[in-house]
Amino acid sequence: MNDKIYNVLFLCTGNSARSILGEALLNRDGEGRFRAYSAGSFPKGEVHPMALDVLNGLGFDIKELRSKSWDEFAAPDAPQMDFIFTVCDNAAGETCPVWPGHPMTAHWGIEDPAAIEGEGQREAFLMALRYMRNRIALFLNLPFDAIDQLSLKTRLKAIGTEETAKERKL
Repeated sequence: MNDKIYNVLFLCTGNSARSILGEALLNRDGEGRFRAYSAGSFPKGEVHPMALDVLNGLGFDIKELRSKSWDEFAAPDAPQMDFIFTVCDNAAGETCPVWPGHPMTAHWGIEDPAAIEGEGQREAFLMALRYMRNRIALFLNLPFDAIDQLSLKTRLKAIGTEETAKERKL
């Protein structure tokens, strides 16, 4: 069995909702095999209050979660990423920094729950969390030790096409 701890970066434009959910989920569900981070191309500077409320209500550790720029992870002293997942369509279309180590990338787009205001916002965040959890579960079950790079890339891309929040009304 491989004892490697994989570094994973979830990217979104604002780094206040979806990428934060991905970071929290993978850090908990990855059971020490993965270290997740999140960042944004244009970070809002604060995590969306509903993201924190939903995660906290479900028993997630939220004290380390913060909105930050992807520049932190392109710096020479940053952790080297093994995987980078964009979780919003805007971030997927942007020109990303050149990541040290050339990590595997895939787009796992999920509709922005922060776009829903007022009644229904909590449900939108819970739905985004559910979609992210489903994708992370598929990711965690990949046979990292027994799969070639091309097959892994194909599977990562396929995970992003699994049931998404865009297929249903929030």
